Amino acid sequence: MRHRALTAAAAGAAAMVVLTAPAAHAEGRGDIRVIKTVVDHGTNVIVGTKKAIAFPIAMTIRDDSGIKKVSRVSAFNATNGFGPVDWTDTRCEKKSATTSVCTATMTIHPDWIRPYGEGGIEGWNANQVAGVWQVNATVNANDRDYWISDNIARFKVKRASVLTTDAGPEPVAKGGKLTVKGKLTRASWQSLKYWGYAGQPVKLQFKKAGSTKWSTVKTATTSSTGGLSTKVTATAAGSWRWYFPGTTTTARVTSAADTVALK
Repeated sequence: MRHRALTAAAAGAAAMVVLTAPAAHAEGRGDIRVIKTVVDHGTNVIVGTKKAIAFPIAMTIRDDSGIKKVSRVSAFNATNGFGPVDWTDTRCEKKSATTSVCTATMTIHPDWIRPYGEGGIEGWNANQVAGVWQVNATVNANDRDYWISDNIARFKVKRASVLTTDAGPEPVAKGGKLTVKGKLTRASWQSLKYWGYAGQPVKLQFKKAGSTKWSTVKTATTSSTGGLSTKVTATAAGSWRWYFPGTTTTARVTSAADTVALK
């Protein structure tokens, strides 16, 4: 519980110590280096309101004597320094006499994020944990070389999102007007519930019956409660769906398709 144990102290005086992420730097002894870092296989880490999410940080490390271990790994928001994650395990796979890939397993749970928004810091909202994160690590070689590496990778931790579609009337006359509704919601780590995401552009897409290709018909903007509603002309039978491309803090999502037949 390395970094989480520190930042969970947000309700007390220690919180001020981690409000700002450490400046990027690297120092140590010898020729050991982290030459590549990949977080969660290159994807975003998506966190909802209930489940713990585990994700890997794979570090390719090189030293002329070979790699002994990873002695520290931390991940946290690059802007405000908060990182409610546990470093739970690290396993190293030797690739050659000089190079190993060491994979750290990190775990984050919405219950660990929520305390930041419960009055520990005035004006703080737990959802501020979302956004661009950085990785720090300390690595050790067999010849006692070591390297303290800050900011060896950047990745995004995003709030999970949900999107629905409801098209009608069903069936609809060819050339008739079809109303396609929906709703975009996203996880709040403050309340551990999903709330409407307002003012977001969402694409309405159509796939003609018998086709495999989706085409964007128009873009609509969500209401103050995350609602969507637009009218289109029904020219063919097929399926309708909404697509939200996501933001820096919120995951992209595609709704389930709603198939509409013609009369």
